[in-house]
Amino acid sequence: MAPKTGLSRFGVSLDTELLKRFDAFIGAEGYDNRSKAIADLIRKEFVTDAFSKGGAVAGAVTIVYDHHKREVVNKLLDMQHDHGNIIISTQHVHLDHDNCLEIIAVKGPGAKVKVLADSLKAVKGVKHSTLSVTSAG
Repeated sequence: MAPKTGLSRFGVSLDTELLKRFDAFIGAEGYDNRSKAIADLIRKEFVTDAFSKGGAVAGAVTIVYDHHKREVVNKLLDMQHDHGNIIISTQHVHLDHDNCLEIIAVKGPGAKVKVLADSLKAVKGVKHSTLSVTSAG
């Protein structure tokens, strides 16, 4: 079992206007307190750092594509098979007669996740693509 970690308190000095903006921001985001908001911002930076350095991340590649475009489905499936070592699962949704939404859950080195996401969005017939990453642990 991992050892329990305690809480540490520290003081932060901020410009009054910056603090007002921060409080408005975290209020709009639904935070109850500054501590949770600050901790989440720190974690977000760690994820960004891990991703940029090729460290382990988990996330989702979300694409919308026209399944009537010639060969788009086959190209997307081939790419997914080529990256099977980082793909955890996929979900396919029919948005309407022409458009499909695919959500591809991924886990692995940030560099490999980015290669997959960039490859998928470059396929002719893909209308939109996003990559969202978070901590792998």
